[in-house]
Amino acid sequence: MSLNIEQKKAVVGEVTQVLSAAQAAVLAEYRGLSVAQITELRGAARSAGVDVRVVKNTLAKRCVAESSFECLTDHFVGPLIISSSEDPVAVAKVVSNFAKQNEQLKITDGAMNGDLLDAAPIQAWAKLPGRDELLATLVGTMAAPMTKLVQTLNAIPSQFVRTLAAVRDARPEEQAA
Repeated sequence: MSLNIEQKKAVVGEVTQVLSAAQAAVLAEYRGLSVAQITELRGAARSAGVDVRVVKNTLAKRCVAESSFECLTDHFVGPLIISSSEDPVAVAKVVSNFAKQNEQLKITDGAMNGDLLDAAPIQAWAKLPGRDELLATLVGTMAAPMTKLVQTLNAIPSQFVRTLAAVRDARPEEQAA
């Protein structure tokens, strides 16, 4: 199904807007995947905040023109999926995990901050902890000193109460009188 000029302009505008907000993009060849498998990839990507699109190569070249992803222009060859996200680790994890489960999906190239990347750095990103994991670690690290202070301050009255209870239990005959 071919698109008319207005539909093509709409696609280019929409993809350009998505890519302008993205920090990283990954290109993957999807030859051999079924529609159900691509739908599964899109669902996994959506839940991780990753945008996955199948765009004609000529339109994709227009989308990346004059952007930080312009280095990908010469790599739009064959049937490609463009995955992009504000979180570089998230896009790498989604595409890499799906590629492990489906051999037909092959990561070809990627880009971040205007630099062209091959599949090796993208696979390395996929092994890094995600943004949410890093934020949780940061919050835990920041909360640890305060938690330790509260535990230390609570230990003094707790020790006093335990000492009084031990003294009370040691003199049962005085309580009966």
